Amino acid sequence: MGNNKTLVSLDLNNPVFQEHLLSLQKTDRHAALDTLKKVRQLTWDQLYRDSGLKWEKIVSIKPPTGIDAIYSLRITQSRRCTAYRDGDHMRFLTIAPDHDSTYGRK
Repeated sequence: MGNNKTLVSLDLNNPVFQEHLLSLQKTDRHAALDTLKKVRQLTWDQLYRDSGLKWEKIVSIKPPTGIDAIYSLRITQSRRCTAYRDGDHMRFLTIAPDHDSTYGRK
């Protein structure tokens, strides 16, 4: 695992995440990009403590092989995204259409 004092490095290369991000309405897309810009300026310690982002482990979803845990964080006022930590990289997976679907609930 990386150092919690280093800046978070973003990996936005997941095609599902890209599709979700690019299909957001303009105001949500801009808010999401503002959040991503903010995250890039944080250390992992700061990210874990940031009350606006609400980084939370998702216990209702079993992570894929090789991934310790899937987390959610607020990417816009009304949406959360899923990601996981890989060393100093935050690798984004999805942007949920609504809050409950982030946690595997309908």
